[in-house]
Amino acid sequence: MGLSIDEQKAVDRFRQDVVEPSRDKLVILDFWAEWCGPCKALTPVLEKIAAEYADKGVVLAKLNVDEEQFIASQFQVRSIPTVYAMFQGQPVADLTPARTESQLRTALDALLAQLPVVAGDGEAEAPDIAPLVAMGEQVLAEGDAERAAGIFMQIADMAPEDAGVQSGLIRALVASGHVEEARTALDALPDSVRKDPLVAQAAAALELAGSGVDQGELGTLRAAAAERPADMEAQFAWAQGAFAAGLRDDAADTLLRMIAAEPGWNGGAAKAKLLQIFEAVGLEDAWASATRRRLSLLLFG
Repeated sequence: MGLSIDEQKAVDRFRQDVVEPSRDKLVILDFWAEWCGPCKALTPVLEKIAAEYADKGVVLAKLNVDEEQFIASQFQVRSIPTVYAMFQGQPVADLTPARTESQLRTALDALLAQLPVVAGDGEAEAPDIAPLVAMGEQVLAEGDAERAAGIFMQIADMAPEDAGVQSGLIRALVASGHVEEARTALDALPDSVRKDPLVAQAAAALELAGSGVDQGELGTLRAAAAERPADMEAQFAWAQGAFAAGLRDDAADTLLRMIAAEPGWNGGAAKAKLLQIFEAVGLEDAWASATRRRLSLLLFG
């Protein structure tokens, strides 16, 4: 997704040291540096409070900003010490102003009263991912597929076998042009998840993306369809290429014209392709609903 090797290693370290423990623990994340005097003064306070609250599910993670500049930049750290409370992979509070033991205790007590942090060796309560999934779907619907893929990747770390999350991730990867990554993600899913209707929708989108063409080929297909309006093969090829290129209106218009002209061509291939497009887009999508109505009017008057 555009990260260098060193950046990906930094992300992996952060996931292991901070994100994984934060699945069911409250992680105090301390950004510091060797040359920072206030950091050295704060360290023993943080260590003492973390030890005091360990049996309540609190752990301390320290991140050297000189060694982990990429992660620090992602958190937009402008000065140190900077201290965040992390839970389920997300910052839930800025603890930087809390410099004394009493201030830290007050802040932690408030957080522990609100969050399902697991003390001892108990199992974590499943995170509420519904708002995050909704955000990812909204971003995808707005056309920012790259950002949506990033959102769904983060949620997938929290709920790797959630069908809605995996469907969103695959569709976002397809929409952002990462077709092979989408195929790898789909292939890695267990059968129980792959059989879910939401994942089937994503699989349909991935299958359609397999017919993608570059701009030169797309122009050739468009010209052939325009020159030979009665050639069903040319029309069908243009419809497939158009949808894969994101031109779903062109694809639907072409397939509807084919259905009107020769509904039985190639065993009803045009209708079957249009139904596959509806599945890939999502049956509840406004565009799909409007186009289904056009199809119904064409078939039933």
